[in-house]
Amino acid sequence: MHTAQKIMKVFITRRIPQEGLKILSQAGVCKVSLWDSDEPVPRAELLKGVAGAHGLLCLLSDKIDTEVLDAAGPNLKVISTLSVGFDHMAMDEIKKRGVRVGYTPDVLTDATAELTVALLLATARRLPEGVVEVINGGWSTWKPLWLCGYGLSGSTVGVIGLGRIGMAIARRLKPFGVKKLLYSGRTAKSYAAEVEGEYVPLDTLVSESDFVVVSCALTPDTQGLCNKDFFCKMKNTAVFINTSRGAVVNQEDLYQALSSGQIACAGLDVTTPEPLPTDHPLLTLKNCVVLPHIGSATYSTRGIMAELSANNLLAGLRGTDMPSELKF
Repeated sequence: MHTAQKIMKVFITRRIPQEGLKILSQAGVCKVSLWDSDEPVPRAELLKGVAGAHGLLCLLSDKIDTEVLDAAGPNLKVISTLSVGFDHMAMDEIKKRGVRVGYTPDVLTDATAELTVALLLATARRLPEGVVEVINGGWSTWKPLWLCGYGLSGSTVGVIGLGRIGMAIARRLKPFGVKKLLYSGRTAKSYAAEVEGEYVPLDTLVSESDFVVVSCALTPDTQGLCNKDFFCKMKNTAVFINTSRGAVVNQEDLYQALSSGQIACAGLDVTTPEPLPTDHPLLTLKNCVVLPHIGSATYSTRGIMAELSANNLLAGLRGTDMPSELKF
């Protein structure tokens, strides 16, 4: 028996890489409406665009709350997010409505781990400062202690959250001659043996590490985790790196720790808010390197993320197995 297939409505909240759009346009099961801009969709347009939609493809910058779900209405079967994080979505409410959720873990692990290592090295070895000195004519004669930083060889590295990305960072840092790799989190991980990772309480990690790398998920437990108390326990020669979520860090406390010399330097790829206002105190500090959330920004990674989010969306519309479904 053949029944004509109903064409389902899909709303995409932003211009995404072509690879993803192509998959959806060729699938023949959905009509796509797209907020065709590189800038985030305004709230009013999001509520309008999602009305009656069967599927929603969103980004980290879109707050998917009860209001959005209500605006979508009972047709909504699937939400696919072009991200590994899902703290922008009201998960309890989504679950209550039986809406399936797709996300893009794994595919951005390598790119994010590489960027974390790049940020760590740039921060510890004062690369942005060095570039500025060359441009401004601050580079004169060779001086023994000028622009000296901190090296990884023989150091202790602490990774907070040894998940996919944390583990990928640890794998990359080990060959630099790291002497000890500590990690903390909810549970000890069997796979940590591969990098000789030692499971320790957070306090131990913070006080013993020369490099503290944050790569945990944002949860009520980790919100504001890196605060005054946290920074006070760090060595004053220690380097702090965060490529997880901005809200894990209390930025006022970080500013105090950096400006008072409580810790040596910090590198952030994530902040609150994003973008960070150009007059933010952190941006006045030489010992703070801030990047514009580019952890997964390689051409190939973003293309693959778009493909995966499109395939997740289609599976949700068709009621088939998703390549990467968030189980909650």
